[in-house]
Amino acid sequence: MKEINDYMHSHGMPYKGKILMVASSPAVSKQTGWPVGFWASELTHPLLVFQEAGFEMDLASTEGGQIIMDGYSDPTDKSGYSAHDVISLGYKQLNWFNQMLKNTRKLTDLNSNDYDAIFLVGGQGPVYTFRGNRGLEKLFAGFYESGKPSVAVCHATVILLDAKTSNGKHLVEGKTWTGFSNAEEEYVDKAIGQKVQPYWIEQEAGKVPNTHFRAAAPFRSYAIQDDNLITGQQQNSGVAAARLAVDQLNSNS
Repeated sequence: MKEINDYMHSHGMPYKGKILMVASSPAVSKQTGWPVGFWASELTHPLLVFQEAGFEMDLASTEGGQIIMDGYSDPTDKSGYSAHDVISLGYKQLNWFNQMLKNTRKLTDLNSNDYDAIFLVGGQGPVYTFRGNRGLEKLFAGFYESGKPSVAVCHATVILLDAKTSNGKHLVEGKTWTGFSNAEEEYVDKAIGQKVQPYWIEQEAGKVPNTHFRAAAPFRSYAIQDDNLITGQQQNSGVAAARLAVDQLNSNS
């Protein structure tokens, strides 16, 4: 017997499966001293795609418990930077969504067999909480080697700088992928007036043997699928990446 929470997929849609979404636990930027977390639209926009396609989701984080939106991604933040994000604003009105953010599952408590795909949410937090996180690397590589859609967007793609498959090779060896680009990092640094990130993903990708990092024009929606590895360039690419995952899941069913 399977029980399905009504809020987890669109009304009237048949249940198709469950997707694991992973966001960063709260951290503090060593560059700026600011609190950092996940980027709202990189969770909410893909979530809407998954729900409308009939998929449930569980939300996990690196440490479990409460997670926080990066301030500039919060549509109610006084900066007004993301005031246009009506999708995130809508989810923020829902009690179950806010409770979900307060009670995320811890990575070590998960069984990958319970899920049909994995989606790593970006933001500034992953630069500190995803990079070097061997448990998350192993989890992501396990999904990938099982042939399940394995998705990372924006700064969540830092996981691919070190993640290795069971044969000891870089997961992205021979793969084409994307992530937050040098041009986008440069734009942010100029806007803020200082270096924001301790390293740039595109630069680091150049150190990985036999991999192919591509980037579109800054802040354009851009996602790449190479086999079952799916990557999105930045916060405007989450929907494109999620749709690629849904297409693969539907083709596998």
